[in-house]
Amino acid sequence: MEYRRLGDSGLHVPELTLGTSFFGASGPLFGPMGTTDADEARRMVDICLENGVTMFDTADAYSAGASEEVLGAAVKGRRDRVLISTKIGGALGEGPCDMGTGRSRLLRGVDEALRRLGTDHIDLLQLHAFDAGTPVAEVLATLDQLVRSGKVRYVGASNYPGWQLMKSLAVADLHGYPRYVSHQVYYSLIGRDYEHELMPLGLDQGVAAMAWSPLGWGRLTGRIRRGAPLPERSRLHETARFGPPVEDEVLFRVVDALDEVAEETGRTVAQVALNWLLRRPTVASVVLGARDEEQLRQNLGAVGWRLTPEQVARLESASARHAPYPHWLAQRQAPFARLNPPAVDLTPPR
Repeated sequence: MEYRRLGDSGLHVPELTLGTSFFGASGPLFGPMGTTDADEARRMVDICLENGVTMFDTADAYSAGASEEVLGAAVKGRRDRVLISTKIGGALGEGPCDMGTGRSRLLRGVDEALRRLGTDHIDLLQLHAFDAGTPVAEVLATLDQLVRSGKVRYVGASNYPGWQLMKSLAVADLHGYPRYVSHQVYYSLIGRDYEHELMPLGLDQGVAAMAWSPLGWGRLTGRIRRGAPLPERSRLHETARFGPPVEDEVLFRVVDALDEVAEETGRTVAQVALNWLLRRPTVASVVLGARDEEQLRQNLGAVGWRLTPEQVARLESASARHAPYPHWLAQRQAPFARLNPPAVDLTPPR
């Protein structure tokens, strides 16, 4: 397992992180993912530690805090061996303080997360989404308070548009508040929007990417094929409306290319998709999901080997999309192209 520096920080994280939205899962979004109880979660943590995966990602909005509770139970007695990342900011209810990242929500939310996790500190606290209703300075001042108190070690963002992330970094620099060292983003072979603005920003500002849903909301597992119905056990039957959109033709074109490379390498489709992502600029860690022990072990096979340059080029050609304006125009200029290395179709959309 390779360990990478998380942005411009002193924190080193494994290239794979276990996402725990499956832990204690319930409700219309998380329930279909499969429920992992404390005993199963403990076994998954065992497997992760045996393979060098020491980071575990959760959120207070995952099944109303149940994910944090199960994760806390699973790492009990070995807290010093693991890194815990959690997120705050998603809606927990209808009340004015049940969502967002205002001061009261952050202070109360961190205390409640610490209680559920059974720990005295959070290694990486990420804000689940940008809160346009709270001044950026208030958010960052509160994070500064939490870091100074020792309850939080490092801070990051998640799902931020570029200008909001850059504004937050500028305010942090102006007042000496902690900077976001990570950005947890949707990034996969069928979802490469991250590359157009957020990746160059991360390269320039020292903000590392933690990629969520690296298999495109379960579409790049190797079980979905052109002209075939969704597998019976696919969670897409119930959760597709919650996940990132993708056109069928794009999906199947990428799956065809993954099939070819998987056959050449002797790896699974999922392992090839994950390995491609691990080599992308700014990516510090890829957040894995796993319904059970077998799926976890399969996904762990994504590390320890490399795709050839020709295989990478083939996958990127299959997954290339039109860049949005103004990026399709700016990418023709050499300085921008240097900061935006992925292969994309530079032809303006008609």
